[in-house]
Amino acid sequence: MSRHTPDGVRTWPILTGNSDTAVPKERPLTRLAQTADLTDIQREILSTVRSFVDKEIIPNAQELEHGDTYPQEIVDGLKELGIFGLMIPEEYGGLGESLLTYALVVEEIARGWMSVSGVINTHFIVAYMIKQHGTQEQKEYYLPRMATGEVRGAFSMSEPGLGSDVAGIRTKATRQDDGDYVIDGQKMWLTNGGSSTLVAALVRTELGAEKAHQNLTTFLVEKPAGFGEVKPGITIPGKIDKMGYKGVDTTELVFDGYRAKASDILGGEPGKGFSQMMDGVEVGRVNVAARACGISIRAFELAVAYAQQRETFGKPIAQHQAIAFQLAEMATKVEAAHLMMVNAARLKDRGQRNDVEAGMAKLIASEYCAEVTTQSFRIHGGYGYSKEYEIERLMREAPFLLIGEGTSEIQKTIISRGLLKEYKLRG
Repeated sequence: MSRHTPDGVRTWPILTGNSDTAVPKERPLTRLAQTADLTDIQREILSTVRSFVDKEIIPNAQELEHGDTYPQEIVDGLKELGIFGLMIPEEYGGLGESLLTYALVVEEIARGWMSVSGVINTHFIVAYMIKQHGTQEQKEYYLPRMATGEVRGAFSMSEPGLGSDVAGIRTKATRQDDGDYVIDGQKMWLTNGGSSTLVAALVRTELGAEKAHQNLTTFLVEKPAGFGEVKPGITIPGKIDKMGYKGVDTTELVFDGYRAKASDILGGEPGKGFSQMMDGVEVGRVNVAARACGISIRAFELAVAYAQQRETFGKPIAQHQAIAFQLAEMATKVEAAHLMMVNAARLKDRGQRNDVEAGMAKLIASEYCAEVTTQSFRIHGGYGYSKEYEIERLMREAPFLLIGEGTSEIQKTIISRGLLKEYKLRG
């Protein structure tokens, strides 16, 4: 959490030397993926996170990832830095920072290990949704504890067989005579499903609305961390084994007669869930773009370092035009994706609609991430196929970003619809 000096200036504990997890001065900034017009506070936050990534995440990521081990010590360090309260208003104990700051922090963390950024992503989205759409009571009840990381958020839209057809949700909340709701159904692909203690779940409530999405409601579901039947009517079956994105738990969630109160409805009014979730997903798409940028930056760093060390035909391979041109292409893609991600975040911070821009950023950043990572893998040659080299891990992580928060095809649908509406022929 932030602290205030006697003159009222907000500081971070780690920046004032008051933290037991003080980290060394950050690595020098490189030319790529820099962001103009940041405040002093933003630069301090990013400097601190960058140093934490270099000291605590990168040296440990390989072992933790290969063991599919939850990074508890890293998460505890992020809690101490105040990361879990980054976008939560100061009145609720957070740092009150912008979406841009959040995105740049995520970019840095993903550069170290994408799974750690996944630990905080769903938490950010749920906190954002409560901040934007929650009742005053919900804000006062949840946000202070979310700012410290005591309460950890996950959000749930998808279901088995549902894919991107959110309006087709089958999990159902039935209103009872006493005003409570009984929820039954199965949700899928919950990041942090086991480790979270608060789930924002989108379910169907039969309100008689003509359009299907107007019958959807977001419930705030508190539960203990863990697996199995964690609470009457709620079961987290276990971790889903994945090709990448290790460490962070991805799960199902089964509702079987779970009883929720009307006060658990986000915002207090049923039927608003779809728009609330879509607002959160726009933040999530900026997050995925930022994660893709982080992986791309790391893949480029590994490639450009290896290309200057590995020699063939009497000289470093970076001096061969075939490799030099690949490095040039990779760097250009890193820069382009970063700039689009920053633009989407800044639009949202200004209160402007950014669905098209967030879709564009997510589309290009995730596609470029897959391409840059593959190019880095090819530069590493046979060593890139070895689990001893970091690029092998990045090769398994990058594909997730092509589908997370909507596939590339969904992004193209969003982009094209927005553009056709904007450029509709008149007369």
